[in-house]
Amino acid sequence: MFPASVRQTLRAALPAVVGGLVLLFSGAAFAEPAIWAVRDRDSTVFLFGTIHVMKPGTEWRSPRFDDAFKGADQLILEVDNPEDQAAVLPLIREHGLSPDRPLSVLLSAEDLVRLDAAAQSVGLRAAQLDPMRPWLASLSLAAAPLRRAGYDPASGIDPVLRVDALAAGMTITGLETLDQQVRLLAGFSEEGQLAYLLRSLDDFDDGAAQLERLVEAWLAGDVVAIEQIGVRPMRDVGERVYQALLVERNRAWADRISLILDDTGTAFIAVGALHLAGEDSVQRMLEDRGLTVERVQ
Repeated sequence: MFPASVRQTLRAALPAVVGGLVLLFSGAAFAEPAIWAVRDRDSTVFLFGTIHVMKPGTEWRSPRFDDAFKGADQLILEVDNPEDQAAVLPLIREHGLSPDRPLSVLLSAEDLVRLDAAAQSVGLRAAQLDPMRPWLASLSLAAAPLRRAGYDPASGIDPVLRVDALAAGMTITGLETLDQQVRLLAGFSEEGQLAYLLRSLDDFDDGAAQLERLVEAWLAGDVVAIEQIGVRPMRDVGERVYQALLVERNRAWADRISLILDDTGTAFIAVGALHLAGEDSVQRMLEDRGLTVERVQ
């Protein structure tokens, strides 16, 4: 049902957009993405922000990252296997298509022209996007330019960490399921989805420059800049989007981390970098629960 280019796009786009961040590599000479630690008497949780797509060969590891990761007993990602196409495609078919209300009915003639121009620029056609619900069309347009520029979801931080964890014999779990993530995006009102799609079209030509700024901040461990570049614009899209994609999920994850600390051992938690920046970050919510969060890199 989906052309190969669209399937590749969905593979890259879903964890990236739901996770709150898609980043490009800008070529920084020395990388030290931020790491935090939460500890109690007999357990430690490391928190690490991720990039969901990356150019193959990008160097982003640091000695302190290696020490934290290698000392962990378990890896916890947003989803335990973000590369699971067999799981995501049936969900997309169920929640991402609306042949009775195609985009050609929902958009104005002017916006359809813009949609077709954006689609053609990344090797698609508006007709391929037409049966998609607006949220799915937005993801397709967001991720396709990254693939054309050489960025590969298989080289993203999450799947790379998963491969390393499997090799090390670590336990791998997820904070969420793919079903939860798809239903979250599909659950926004049609009006809200259309507003997001139109904003995607407005920002289409400027996306690469914005993303390069984000990854530069990530590689430098500049959490303040990540908030300014990534978190604040998300809030500008709409308070409901911000609450659903960031705040409510961060709150649920903080509850989960509190339970993990009741156990013993060391867990390495890797989630989209926007979740670890700003006033509603996972760290802030853990501190609100009386836990001490220490930045270690």
